[in-house]
Amino acid sequence: MSKFMDVHHGMEGITADELARAHQADLDIEQEENVHFEAAWADPESGTVYCLSEAPSAEAVQRIHERTGHSPDEVHPVPLQI
Repeated sequence: MSKFMDVHHGMEGITADELARAHQADLDIEQEENVHFEAAWADPESGTVYCLSEAPSAEAVQRIHERTGHSPDEVHPVPLQI
């Protein structure tokens, strides 16, 4: 399994509750694509949201997010971690 960081733009004003609900929606179905969303961060001012996941592919990450109604604008592999 590989790690991925996905980025969502255009989410200005997102609240902690909205971020938690979106993250939970992903967690609720992540096993269907063998994905695990580890964490999510948001900057309400810029409208940027970041999600860290472990998944078999970027496409699997994309499909889960699409199904929960918040498609990422970018999905990046994260091959190195310290």
